[in-house]
Amino acid sequence: MAQKTLREMFAGFGEGGNGVFRDRDVLGIRYTPQTVPHRDDQIKQLASVVAPSTRGGRISNVFVYGKTGTGKTLVVKNILGELKRSSNDICPLYINCKMKKVSDTEYRLFAELIRTLGEDVPATGLPTDVVYKRFFEMIDSKKQNVILVLDEIDTLVKKIGDDILYNLTRINQDLKNTKLSIIGISNDISFTDNMDPRVRSSLSEEEIIFPPYNASQIQDILLARTGLAFNKGGIGPGVIEKCSALAAQEHGDARRALDLIRMAGEIAERRESNQVQIRDVDTAEHKLDSDRVVEIVRAQPKQSQAVLASIIKLLDAGRKGVQTGDIFSVYESIASETGLKELTQRRITDLIGELDMLGVINARVISKGRYGRTREINLQLPQTTLNNIKQILADGYLLK
Repeated sequence: MAQKTLREMFAGFGEGGNGVFRDRDVLGIRYTPQTVPHRDDQIKQLASVVAPSTRGGRISNVFVYGKTGTGKTLVVKNILGELKRSSNDICPLYINCKMKKVSDTEYRLFAELIRTLGEDVPATGLPTDVVYKRFFEMIDSKKQNVILVLDEIDTLVKKIGDDILYNLTRINQDLKNTKLSIIGISNDISFTDNMDPRVRSSLSEEEIIFPPYNASQIQDILLARTGLAFNKGGIGPGVIEKCSALAAQEHGDARRALDLIRMAGEIAERRESNQVQIRDVDTAEHKLDSDRVVEIVRAQPKQSQAVLASIIKLLDAGRKGVQTGDIFSVYESIASETGLKELTQRRITDLIGELDMLGVINARVISKGRYGRTREINLQLPQTTLNNIKQILADGYLLK
């Protein structure tokens, strides 16, 4: 009986079954639509920058800025795809610098570039200059225009410094057949402020800004995607409008809206409904917020993670309303055990404030009369989210 029930359940989730989806992959990050709505100005700007490559000319280096989910990567990929189709002498290389073990070191970056060009390189073991030389030889083996896209370029700089960018921008001095240009994509418009002036001047030749989408624009994007992703009648009244409004509040993030409506569809299917309802969007929003906190913690520097581990230790020990002084004492112990450079109590207070601002903790300022003011810290996270955070901290040897 149980086997039959499982078979029926799986059949309901299959493509063409009774679920809400026709093709859920249309809502995924890997799907590349043929057009990018409401980005005509940015498309024209970038196209005009890269157009000289069709005549063999080297293009300017470009920085593409904008918040998450504003269409940056999509526009760049679409334009370079069309550029590649127009000329065999154009070689676009795309690297997501945020991917694990892709740009942690200079070696891994060049190894990934070589793999993108079709040749395998061991993950470790060779001198970095050997890997660099192989990359140089591969791109200079024929007359071509190499356009290197470094997505999340700010992550690359934070991990290995800006020397790598300086070397890449100067590589054209030694190339005989090839011209290399860089397109950097970043969510952080100010990240170049702390870079070496030489790197900044050679890299930021052109800048293109992607503004956030408004609710109406996100609604247009959702209407186009959901028409392909869901079965007819699969979206209930007000669902697209609510997803659009929620995403517009999150800095105009179209990716957030697509994730929200995809997850709402999955939730509707789990309750064996053929239509996504507003209540499914509410449930999806709660789940996505929990997942977002986990990813925020994963991306935090080791020092911030150590502060969070200190808070969790105190709360797990039964302390309620943990205060800054208590956290600093536990933090000192963690720093000593893990070899972290010990920060001052003032800096720990700043990190607590940052975790509060990110929504990881809840820090309430309370008055202690003539003893001044302090923060009272609590965690208000679902147990599943907290367990995932604890695992991240344990993997970093910050929590036992």
